Amino acid sequence: MALDAPIQEPGVHCLHNKKPKRRTPTLLGTVLTGAFLVGGAAFGQEAVTPEPALEVNAARAELGKRLFYDFRLSGDTSLSCGSCHQPDKAFTDGLALSAAYTGAAHFRNTPTLANVGFRDAWMHDGRLGTNLNDTAREMITETYLMNMDMRIMQERLKQDRKYIEMFQAAGMSEPSNGGARNALMDFMKTIQSRNAPYDTGQMSAAAQRGQTIFEGKGRCTACHIGARFTDDKPHNIGVPDNPDIWSDPERHSAFVTYAKFFGVPNYMNLREDLGAYIRTHRDETRRSFLTPTLRELKWTAPYMHNGMFQTLEEVVDFYDAGGGDDPLKDARIQPLGLVSSEKSDLVAFLEALSGDSFDIDAYVWREDDYDYALIEDWRNVSN
Repeated sequence: MALDAPIQEPGVHCLHNKKPKRRTPTLLGTVLTGAFLVGGAAFGQEAVTPEPALEVNAARAELGKRLFYDFRLSGDTSLSCGSCHQPDKAFTDGLALSAAYTGAAHFRNTPTLANVGFRDAWMHDGRLGTNLNDTAREMITETYLMNMDMRIMQERLKQDRKYIEMFQAAGMSEPSNGGARNALMDFMKTIQSRNAPYDTGQMSAAAQRGQTIFEGKGRCTACHIGARFTDDKPHNIGVPDNPDIWSDPERHSAFVTYAKFFGVPNYMNLREDLGAYIRTHRDETRRSFLTPTLRELKWTAPYMHNGMFQTLEEVVDFYDAGGGDDPLKDARIQPLGLVSSEKSDLVAFLEALSGDSFDIDAYVWREDDYDYALIEDWRNVSN
């Protein structure tokens, strides 16, 4: 995939002992289309083309929801997808750098899964660009993430009678790796923003002033455009490196594993995250990262690919100063000269892009029903 092609973005969660109620989330690309058209026109651009509605198999998505919170999808049963993608934080984890598999730690910030089904590529460097099925496989099998052998995962699923029933209800004959990934994909497609003040027309006066700054003096729409407020392209804005990546042996070892796999030269001595460079191996793309969505910022601190900014105020100050110090920084990143009141209004607008909490039955498997009796001589026992 060419670097300049339009490419798009993807804690330990406590299960609740409450039976889930079936709810249909509001679709980002349908119900909220009118608000996006208004927003796009206000940007001084062509009206935003509404995102197409996502096709989702309801039974398969319900299966994916149970899988999402199942710790047995990791090698030593220490992690679930929901460990790092927590619904009360818009499917992030509230950490600067995310956790990882036992004996490792991650070197990136957990991205939100809000509206992830509308993307064409995932991860901060854009390295996954086929579909959410492939993304789920990468997260489950990567050694420093969930470290699961999918053959073992399949057998674990086959020993859980609840999964046998749910796979059949979803039109699949029996639990399988491909079926599990498809179910996770359908569940993630349902994770869509709802009722942000920007969309409902209920922005405060400060947020309305902030929108004017966002679209004008702030020059934010150079990259943050469209329904999800992202151009889905990588840019270098000079975000400083997070020193914890290299001072923490577990994070450093995970980074080395990643860099070696992608053929990064001199990876043992490297002390910078090269971002999209791993896809192109062109020097001019070093330290470039995909423009993140601005949806759900209220829930997703800390910010940037490495969690270097704890608050939106810090992010605004960073851009007001003209970004960071990097020789490859995008030339459009220049000092803004915002006064204090303008910064406050801009933050108010950014917060108005966040909607309802995702910690609702539609997105959380409430039943603690993951225990099962092991089947003796399971190789010779039919489902």
